[in-house]
Amino acid sequence: MTRHAFETEAPHGTAAHEAATAPHVGEATRAQRLGLLVGLLVAAWLGLQLFASVLLPFVAAAGIAYFLDPPATRLARAGIPRGAAALLLIIALLAAGLLFALLLYPLILSQVGIMIARLPTYVEALRTFLTQIMDSVQERLGPDFVDQKLRDLVGGQAGAMVSFVVTAISRVIGGGFALFNVLTLVVVTPVVAFYLLRDWPGMLARIDSWLPRRYAGTVRAQAREVDRILSAWLRGQALCCIVLALFYATGLSVVGLDLGLIVGLSAGVLSFIPYVGTIAGAVTSIGLAFAQFPTYAGVAMVAGVFVLGNLLEGYVIYPRFLGDRVELHAVWVIFALFASGAAFGFVGVLLAVPVAAVIGVLSRFWLRRYLASQLYLDPPHAEDMAE
Repeated sequence: MTRHAFETEAPHGTAAHEAATAPHVGEATRAQRLGLLVGLLVAAWLGLQLFASVLLPFVAAAGIAYFLDPPATRLARAGIPRGAAALLLIIALLAAGLLFALLLYPLILSQVGIMIARLPTYVEALRTFLTQIMDSVQERLGPDFVDQKLRDLVGGQAGAMVSFVVTAISRVIGGGFALFNVLTLVVVTPVVAFYLLRDWPGMLARIDSWLPRRYAGTVRAQAREVDRILSAWLRGQALCCIVLALFYATGLSVVGLDLGLIVGLSAGVLSFIPYVGTIAGAVTSIGLAFAQFPTYAGVAMVAGVFVLGNLLEGYVIYPRFLGDRVELHAVWVIFALFASGAAFGFVGVLLAVPVAAVIGVLSRFWLRRYLASQLYLDPPHAEDMAE
């Protein structure tokens, strides 16, 4: 992806002209520069803390505008006005979302209905499984360690846990999630995304004009590096999630798992968190397979789907779509997602990867400066070597 405001250096002679025409001012002190940086960080932190509850559609709109900026730029270069290109892309995105809702939302609701209908069966299967475990523990540790009260407690809590999870899922999908879509993602987000996408080059040019002249070149270089890493990660991760969601949903449905569609789609979507989508989907699917299939052959086929999916993810999808362009370690991404989610909720999850990319780029920049500085290169004194 290209972000033209930060990708080109200032025209030849512009810096010299600015230096010649700018009014003479005293050099900023280190305290002033540090104060500006700290003030910006504090303002951003307070803004997230105060407005996190209303930022979701705006953050989502900014992500959409960032993602759609390259095709909008190409359409603009082809002769289509920027506003018309932005409108066409937003309409296409809405059409894709509407098609998804029309095709998959009824299927997902039907699968939730199947889950609710079969809830007693799943509860009984889980209780039987836990009872067998308790029997095994009792045989090894003796009857004094496992009594009847403990058995009843384990069985009762297992049923309550499954009932709570299924009820929560059905309420989210059937009620609050639909209302959330109507009020924010379907109404506010596309409108904000259109304006951001239409004015994206102008906004970046305005931000570029606000950069401190002394550090403008350095900031532009780091912004280009952040853009390179972030765009590669977002584009590759989106393709990976789509491919894995289709693969898991199709594979689990083909092997006959009743809830294969919803579990497969969920596992694919959660794949943007490294390893979490595959592990969560595999554990859920295998547990459902134990409750549904009378033999271990069905369970083995379900497990095989996730083994193939993991091989496809590790040896085909990630090398093909991401390769070595993404310098975001999986552990760093997982930490950023959980830390940002704990601090700012779902808005923090949306901002986690961009913030992680910025921190990673700045950390490497300062590490290079440290390794080239006297603080690192200063040789030891003779007396230190003698010791």
